[in-house]
Amino acid sequence: MFYVIGIAVTLFLAAILITKKGKTDADKILAVWLVVIGMHLASFYLFITGKYASHPYLLGLELPFPLLHGPLLYLYTGALTNQSPPRVSKLVHFIPFLLFYVIFFQFISSSPEHKIHVYKNNGIGYETLKGVLLAVIIVSGVVYVALSLILLSRHRNVIQNEFSYAERVNLRWLRYLIYGIAAIWLVVIVGDDQATYSAVVLFVMMLGYFGIKQVGIFTQQLPVRSPNEVVTDFGGPPSTGSDQKRKYQKSSLNPEAAKSIHVALSQLMLEKKPYTNPDLTLDELAQTLNVHRNNLSQVINTYEQKSFYDYINSKRIEEFKRIVVIPENQRFSLLGLANNSGFNSKTSFHRNFKNVTGLSPMEYLNQVNVRLE
Repeated sequence: MFYVIGIAVTLFLAAILITKKGKTDADKILAVWLVVIGMHLASFYLFITGKYASHPYLLGLELPFPLLHGPLLYLYTGALTNQSPPRVSKLVHFIPFLLFYVIFFQFISSSPEHKIHVYKNNGIGYETLKGVLLAVIIVSGVVYVALSLILLSRHRNVIQNEFSYAERVNLRWLRYLIYGIAAIWLVVIVGDDQATYSAVVLFVMMLGYFGIKQVGIFTQQLPVRSPNEVVTDFGGPPSTGSDQKRKYQKSSLNPEAAKSIHVALSQLMLEKKPYTNPDLTLDELAQTLNVHRNNLSQVINTYEQKSFYDYINSKRIEEFKRIVVIPENQRFSLLGLANNSGFNSKTSFHRNFKNVTGLSPMEYLNQVNVRLE
């Protein structure tokens, strides 16, 4: 009954996505993935109930199915993070799946009696092929989980470089899904079929909940870059010294122009306070300054020793600290002042305040003897 519920939930979620208007590429990949999972679960249900003997023409068709899950996870992650490979490259990921259909063609096309006999005797006569398939499945699972996490890590770096906010674009839930499928591969290695498929049912429920609940990943698309465009990496600590020189060795920005941009940036921050816009992006700030977005990134990283995200949020903290000590502002709430400073959520405000000052907002208010009504 548990597996029947899993199959029903999977196909129901797939139907929702298939009939959804304005489907994104990620929606389409997720719909295909859910259909594949539903078919895979259905084949296992036929096997454990012994009903496969009534449908011998289906036997063997499910064997390469596990080789689809890794590529679909990878492509789904790529679609959500705007890192989809070219169309031709996508097909390459499915070569192992098709190759094993060729390898098992003789068995799949054999007589129903032969296939039933093999299934009833735990793959008798095909032990070597089964072992090879299992090894490839495990390698595929590990490789595609790793590749998906790499895509997610790159996405995090882009967030640091492009956005002054992270709550709506961090895809933390997708990381949980990747961990979920990693757990399934672990069960494949150390568990049995029943444990594996039980884990798949639980994964489907999590996949459907998070994947379909998540709409509008980006309120605006990430910019498309040319292969030769300089892209800086702000995922870790800002680079200094020789690291800076290596990072920007292809940059056309000379020191005089960089200094001019930094002066203009500092003046803009002081006079116009663009950081009070909670949805401020690198592109918007670059357009305001009439400079190239990559040059602005380089200037912020070099002169401020911060990513765009950290730089803008540090300015928001400075603004909060400035306005909170003004007596007439102390009739407002903590969150109200945080919103006026450019933060779009309580969580973002508290996290960034702690990162910048080493204190919680309340600890800081106590330190400066400020009481808000």
